[in-house]
Amino acid sequence: MPLNSAPLIIKLGGSLHASPALADWLTALKGYSGPLTIVSGGGPFADAVRAAQPVMRYDDRTAHAMAVLAMEQYALALASREPAFELVASLDAIRSAHARGRVALWRASAMVANADDIAPGWDVTSDSLAAWLAKKTVARALLLIKSVDVGDGAPLSEIVRKGVVDPAFPDYLDETPLFIAGPSSLPLAAALLAEGVTPGAAISTFPTRKSA
Repeated sequence: MPLNSAPLIIKLGGSLHASPALADWLTALKGYSGPLTIVSGGGPFADAVRAAQPVMRYDDRTAHAMAVLAMEQYALALASREPAFELVASLDAIRSAHARGRVALWRASAMVANADDIAPGWDVTSDSLAAWLAKKTVARALLLIKSVDVGDGAPLSEIVRKGVVDPAFPDYLDETPLFIAGPSSLPLAAALLAEGVTPGAAISTFPTRKSA
């Protein structure tokens, strides 16, 4: 077990849904030696929500609720592949899964629907929701698994500007240490996670990080 037993939050990008790397990442995640919660992206299910919006003309609040449900669809698909992952929909369920040595796989819709500190809209994607959950669970770190690499020490403002994370992300991150893992992080990910070490590039959140 890691010396720090606080949970690790890992957001698994929806863009990986059709990538051969997905299976390798899932194998690596199962081997993490501490309490772990996975937040899934929306993947093709969220893309369908976005594509249908101009046709069906539903508003952004509705689109956001549908996109969160898309995250659940992706989570259900991942759970069907990995029996080691346990679907959870509350903080108590997350803690219970961790206490039994299980990987918690977040079903986001219930908690997000009941949250008054989440702004509904396309600026708040699964990245921001992962940051929000990291704060709620007092996570030791947040790792975003992406289809692109970023440099170690890259400033948060730069990755926001480049669209690596959504525009609202800095507002939700708070004080949680942030890492981003792309394709170059995968070869060593399993070994690092087994040792309780977070793979990926450490992101500099100063001065965008909020003060305590």
